Amino acid sequence: MAQYFLIFISAIFVNNIVLAKFLGICPFLGVSKKTSTAIGMTGAVTFVMTIATIVTWLLQKYVLVKYDLVFLQTVTFILVIASLVQMVEIILKKVSPSLYAALGIFLPLITTNCAVLGVALLSAGNADFGLLQSTMFAIANAIGFGLAIIIFSGLREHLEFADVPEGMKGAPVALIVAGILALAFMGFAGLA
Repeated sequence: MAQYFLIFISAIFVNNIVLAKFLGICPFLGVSKKTSTAIGMTGAVTFVMTIATIVTWLLQKYVLVKYDLVFLQTVTFILVIASLVQMVEIILKKVSPSLYAALGIFLPLITTNCAVLGVALLSAGNADFGLLQSTMFAIANAIGFGLAIIIFSGLREHLEFADVPEGMKGAPVALIVAGILALAFMGFAGLA
């Protein structure tokens, strides 16, 4: 039980996929202008990251390693993630058009989100992780991604009303705030 707690806390706070590993920076900066879009992106990333990690872990263990095809790992994982996103998009369109409309703009973005691929590769590369640990790792990383992007979106919304010098408005001040947020998360390093 302690191992799962350690995986969970470490992935969310200490080794945050965005703020410590610098994966998923594109959606972190691009989708964080409004908290509502950040929350939608978090939900979509959580679902895809968890399913992709489970599928890629199974492929790694029972196909790639078994048949000595590990050199195809990255290509295989990219194809799996792209296929999963397409399947989710098709299923949501048929089953729940309202949910598809809400997440529709985020689903294509997830295909190119390097955080999803990064978590799948990190999970598959960790020999100590079984399927349950890999799943917990994916969920915790998705929560960490969501926590970072939602906090950042809240800060960016407040920056709209702040008295920022003209040359610092927009991306420059956002990058400075992201750096300060990353420094704040470094304070959790003593936890794990």
